[in-house]
Amino acid sequence: MSNSIPLLCLPFAGAGASFYFPWRNLGVDGLDIQPLQLPGRERLVGEEPYTNVQAAADGLLPTALELAGRGPVAVFGHSLGAILAYELAHRIADNGANEVVHLFVSGSQGPWNGRTERATGLDDDAFLARVQEFAGYTHPAFDIPEMRELLLPTLRADVEMHESYVPTSARKLDAPITSVRGVDDHLVSAQAADHWRDATTGAFTAFDVPGGHMYLDDDAKSLLALIAETLSTGAEG
Repeated sequence: MSNSIPLLCLPFAGAGASFYFPWRNLGVDGLDIQPLQLPGRERLVGEEPYTNVQAAADGLLPTALELAGRGPVAVFGHSLGAILAYELAHRIADNGANEVVHLFVSGSQGPWNGRTERATGLDDDAFLARVQEFAGYTHPAFDIPEMRELLLPTLRADVEMHESYVPTSARKLDAPITSVRGVDDHLVSAQAADHWRDATTGAFTAFDVPGGHMYLDDDAKSLLALIAETLSTGAEG
């Protein structure tokens, strides 16, 4: 792992760090997968979840710096995680201890777009139906009443965090940004994903890959190969 770049991974709404654990075993060289855990789930299930992206990024920063070490670091996030990754990348860069060499945003429109379709405020059944409609995906745990009761408050907090997000600054990230979306993603259009080019002073690249909004649940290895190749090319260039 000595030649691998830490890839800090931010979860999508309702997910925990464990979603990314299997990525470590996919045999993609050059990446040191380091998932970040948000409160309100898994080992932090007893902690109050964030409902504000800025507060979440502030809270995640100390752990992110610890996982990054003292060298170059890349950041990845999907959907809500893309927004968290963007805010966190700014904070890591501002801290000065690490060079953010790349930001990878997945299944996400640009940070200044805003979410027009909303689920916040709906009753439980309508809320879950709307989230499933957005993502084209629902975790089977929500079919178990006891698990649904346990997980729903955190999912609601995550969705509120995403839907209420407004960047506090128009300042661009110096690191290059790569945007990845499923070609059949009906939640995030190619045009909306392309708006990430406005968030960097560096290079911008957009990729459409097979699948829908949750394409990465079906083919994580291809995504990681794309990330590793991008980082390798950047290092060589």
